[in-house]
Amino acid sequence: MEGIRFERRGDEAYYPVLLHVGSMYVPLTAEDVTALQKNSAILGETFLEYFLDRVGSSSYLKDQIKSALVTHGNTTSQISFLRQALQNL
Repeated sequence: MEGIRFERRGDEAYYPVLLHVGSMYVPLTAEDVTALQKNSAILGETFLEYFLDRVGSSSYLKDQIKSALVTHGNTTSQISFLRQALQNL
């Protein structure tokens, strides 16, 4: 997905995964990734809210993620992509 994607950095890194949002990135701990994977079965907007609460450290970041999701297509399909990408990490 253009705009939002995950990058696996390796298990030995303190932040093993980076979430890219446009030109910004958010470092994710192993605990963040595990929690997101466990809750990826939550449906639709409820998952999006959980995702934003877990990775969005500020209202600005949350707004940027929402904007990127809307900009790059149907929000529902973008959420499905995020779920699938989480399971592949």
